[in-house]
Amino acid sequence: MTAHTLFISDLHLAAGHPDSMAAFRRFIAASAPQAEALYILGDLFDYWAGDDDLADDFHRQVVELLRGLSAGGTKVFLMPGNRDLLMGERLAAACGATLLADPTLIQLYGAPTLLSHGDALCTDDLEYQRFRVQVRQPDFQTQFLARPLTERKAYIEQLRAQSEQQKRVKAGAIMDVNEAAVAALLREHHHPRLIHGHTHRPQRHEHQVDGKVCERWVLPDWDSQPGALRYDPSGLGWQGIPPAMDAAFVK
Repeated sequence: MTAHTLFISDLHLAAGHPDSMAAFRRFIAASAPQAEALYILGDLFDYWAGDDDLADDFHRQVVELLRGLSAGGTKVFLMPGNRDLLMGERLAAACGATLLADPTLIQLYGAPTLLSHGDALCTDDLEYQRFRVQVRQPDFQTQFLARPLTERKAYIEQLRAQSEQQKRVKAGAIMDVNEAAVAALLREHHHPRLIHGHTHRPQRHEHQVDGKVCERWVLPDWDSQPGALRYDPSGLGWQGIPPAMDAAFVK
């Protein structure tokens, strides 16, 4: 089989999302073990209140699946997203995974490839960006993680409910990436290919930056279109979840 790497994001796994979890199990059993590496670019979980929640039964199931994949020889990489930004080294170690910063530049089959969750590129959503800066402050996270786990979960669930309500009234355009922000990021990293999630708009884009053509691939969300991006030396293409491939994921 051709050597290849898989990219996924925005699974939003939770006990209340059984279809996504079932798709993840099929993916880990059938597709992921064939890959050299699996990159999870944020929002693996619907939310993550801290690494002291590893004992939760549902979380333990997810961790065991990833640990088994890693033990079988597939390298696993985890990047925190906006919903699970509190992922830490304890979680990564339990999964047999490597924790990545956002963004991370890698060399993939000789091609510079920049990986990101993608929420930092949605700069038109000023309210969200102010919140994003706040919750990523080390002092804020230290104080938040010092609170009891049950209190943290209740607070995050409240925030999630507020976020879903706000999405219903926000213009869709401000929740997508800003072209200037994308260009600035690509320029900063010397015009690589970019792979990210977050926006739930799976597609391939081309950007002209300083006279160079740069690809941007947006990963799907598993709430509506479970799937992965497959990357091998011959190129990139969508890969569906066994046993059936959704018609939206045709290379």
